[in-house]
Amino acid sequence: MTTVHAAPARYTLPEFENSVLSLSPSIAVFDCDGTLWGGDAGYGFMIWSIETGLVSRNASDWIDSRYRQYLASEISEAEMCGEMVQIYAGLQESELRHAAAEYFRLHIESHIFPELRSLVARLHESGVQIWAVSSTNTWVIEEGVRRFNIPASRVLSARVRVDDGRITSDLVAVPTDEAKATALKQAGVTRPDAVFGNSVHDAAMLAIAQRAFPVNPTAALAEIAAQRNWTVFYPESVLTDSKL
Repeated sequence: MTTVHAAPARYTLPEFENSVLSLSPSIAVFDCDGTLWGGDAGYGFMIWSIETGLVSRNASDWIDSRYRQYLASEISEAEMCGEMVQIYAGLQESELRHAAAEYFRLHIESHIFPELRSLVARLHESGVQIWAVSSTNTWVIEEGVRRFNIPASRVLSARVRVDDGRITSDLVAVPTDEAKATALKQAGVTRPDAVFGNSVHDAAMLAIAQRAFPVNPTAALAEIAAQRNWTVFYPESVLTDSKL
């Protein structure tokens, strides 16, 4: 017998904005890929950096093999996200920052959700402390959230140790799943007022919020949202593309 789950309630744009702003939040936390902008910037940057020759052929062959294992559920989300940062070991960080800026400008910037950009701007105007948490590499995320005036000091993302400007393979953090909530707590953010995320990998940090706001949720997160009575929001471009 197939179990049919009810769809979660949805916000209209005015309802979404009012629900967030009426909280008068002090701290708001945002996932990035799929939440602030459409698409997976981490995977996209990896493919782009391979195609442009930024990483060696050996490294690209290895990460392609690992990604196939990930799709087959043979390695975890955390392992995959970590290895997608480690492939840049040996390169100068300045080179990665330049590449991330070019990639974001060319391939992601046009996919920023204007509704989220406007909301973040209004939160800034109200003096809200805003954090970005992502399992995508920190070079892409720091570049992307500059469009939202979120400082690098409030970015928790996948990163490796950098020695004298050169990237190493030593993992520092891979914030995904429960590790997102843990990273926030380690940064002193134990009970954020509002948390925004789009996938099941954001569920743990959504759960620690005073109010959870699933944005553009995947099917798995929409199911969790329905179970927990979290109202969801879909940006207009998502509704137009998917006919939800």
